[in-house]
Amino acid sequence: MPRSRADPEVHRRVAVLVAPPRPRPSQTPTRFVADAMLGSLARKLRVFGYDTSYCRGRDDSYVIGAARKEGRAIITADRLLASRAAKLGVAIFLVRGRSDGERLDEIATLAEKLGKALVAEESRCSLCNRPLIPVSKEKVGKALPPGVLARHRLFYHCTRCDRFYWRGAHWKRLRRLRVRISTQLEAASGKGNARTKN
Repeated sequence: MPRSRADPEVHRRVAVLVAPPRPRPSQTPTRFVADAMLGSLARKLRVFGYDTSYCRGRDDSYVIGAARKEGRAIITADRLLASRAAKLGVAIFLVRGRSDGERLDEIATLAEKLGKALVAEESRCSLCNRPLIPVSKEKVGKALPPGVLARHRLFYHCTRCDRFYWRGAHWKRLRRLRVRISTQLEAASGKGNARTKN
């Protein structure tokens, strides 16, 4: 009996994508390059800990060249780009979903079909992709409003952008995204099982 696209096994795969175990010394972290239409998805993958470059305003040849040179898998919704890259032996994640949640689902599903482990590191800057460094409240100093300093104890710093991050509204939105994906997958799985019984 074929599995529903959103069965519990897919639910597990998405959980691995958005909250993966940290890499062991022998594992190579997964690296992505997203095409010009997937900037929002690229930012989320960075926060989840995936080294993700974003080729805004670049043509297909540049995207493929960057992937080959830097050892990245391409994430795209462009079938032509996917076809060209595949012929050159570049790993491809062709996504069709309209929302980032659907695209994350597709990446997790494709990774398992291709036998590719998704290995994340620590969170990265959503804007520039540089790894974030944990910093103390003392290091933050007057860079953030007193109210933020009073409500939070964990802070992260991007040394390139000189931006500070904390687990506030943005982190909570990403967490809700994960919960929503899981809920949708479980609901779809239930419908699929009901159809099978009939």
